Amino acid sequence: MEDVKFFKAVSKGDVFTKLSVLILGLGNLVRGQILKGLMFLGIEAAYIYYLASVGIYNIQRFISLGGTPQEEVWNEKKQIYEYTAGDNTVLMLLYGIFAIVITIFFIVVLVTAVKSSYEAELRKKAGKKPLSFREDVKNLFDQDLHKLLMTPPFIGIVLFTIMPLIYMISMAFTSYSVKGDHLVLFDWVGLDNFKDVLTLGSEVGKSFWGVLIWTVVWAVFATSLNYILGMILGLIINRKATRAKGFWRFCFVLSVAVPQFVSLMIMRTMLGADGDVNRILRAIGFLETNQSLPFFTDAMWARITVIVINLWVGIPYTLLQVTGILQNIPEELYEAARVDGANTVTIFWKITLPYMLFVTTPYLITQFTGNINNFNVIYLLSGGAPVDVGDTAGKTDLLITWLYKLTVDKQYFNTGAVIGIITFIILSVVALVTYHRSGSYKNEEAFK
Repeated sequence: MEDVKFFKAVSKGDVFTKLSVLILGLGNLVRGQILKGLMFLGIEAAYIYYLASVGIYNIQRFISLGGTPQEEVWNEKKQIYEYTAGDNTVLMLLYGIFAIVITIFFIVVLVTAVKSSYEAELRKKAGKKPLSFREDVKNLFDQDLHKLLMTPPFIGIVLFTIMPLIYMISMAFTSYSVKGDHLVLFDWVGLDNFKDVLTLGSEVGKSFWGVLIWTVVWAVFATSLNYILGMILGLIINRKATRAKGFWRFCFVLSVAVPQFVSLMIMRTMLGADGDVNRILRAIGFLETNQSLPFFTDAMWARITVIVINLWVGIPYTLLQVTGILQNIPEELYEAARVDGANTVTIFWKITLPYMLFVTTPYLITQFTGNINNFNVIYLLSGGAPVDVGDTAGKTDLLITWLYKLTVDKQYFNTGAVIGIITFIILSVVALVTYHRSGSYKNEEAFK
């Protein structure tokens, strides 16, 4: 039987199917599907009870937010001050979102109940007996197996991914911040936080645009240099004239075996003002006794330093990618090019590079996205330094590290949520546009 549509069931179904919108499972009960009908009816009863007990209350508080503050009351009998239990808007927001999610789940069940009633109606009109509960269960392990297997992970995604995301996004439209002492009680402020972040006239806005520009510059350099240098390294090692290829690959990939956390912390210690690098330079007379190279104290030095160190961390991954691709380029293409008189440079530009870009475009998009969100390299290496007095963001802070500082260190939760949303939008647009314009998407058969 064809898949039944909800609106078709409501418009063309009989009175019992239409009433199933109000009394879930009625159509199933009337047509002999007792267990299924009772299940739908039980879910409706549970939802109504939830709404009557706490659901409507939570939704109303979610809409209004705010609340009653904790008050100090003098107890004449005990001769002490006592504190009344005030509201916590964080819980209002959380419980309200949970109520909305429960309501959406109930709507899904309602649609399923109406469609199920209409399916039973159609079977009766066709002279067939409606499916029994046992037959429905049997179908779950047969043609509807995908529904059975996908339901538990989908519920997990809703509870542990979608709900927290909605919760964090909601914060962007509130006054939830240490500013104005709104960590316990806060209200909806609409788009004021977005205006504050995107306006150059505000303190946060100036920091945002500076961090955004540096984040894009960092991502472009980190991605392109890693790819280009890793590709050159891979081509050199993959040459027929290069001996001990396995040894050279082992040397460069060795840095992958060391945890990135350890590598970055070692680099940070070595490049510090009293680190090994500056000590060695002083010992050989390159620097004065009290002089140090400003690896993390000068903005330009710090930015170049994190880019260079990121090459050490990232090139081995590109080398592994490129090595696999180079070994899979058909040798016939190179032989045909040599027969036609093409030299090494022409072969690279006409065969090797197009093939590699075709295969690695999704990888490059992933790398670019990863570099925009590259928390480890920046936070563990420079910590965002240098930081001007009074600024919330350092000269090497990315949007992701600045977001961390705003929320964890400064407790500007609303501003952090806004930056998180903007970062997501930027990454989504860049990734989708780039991929849709790439040969990997538009011409999948090109290199088959």
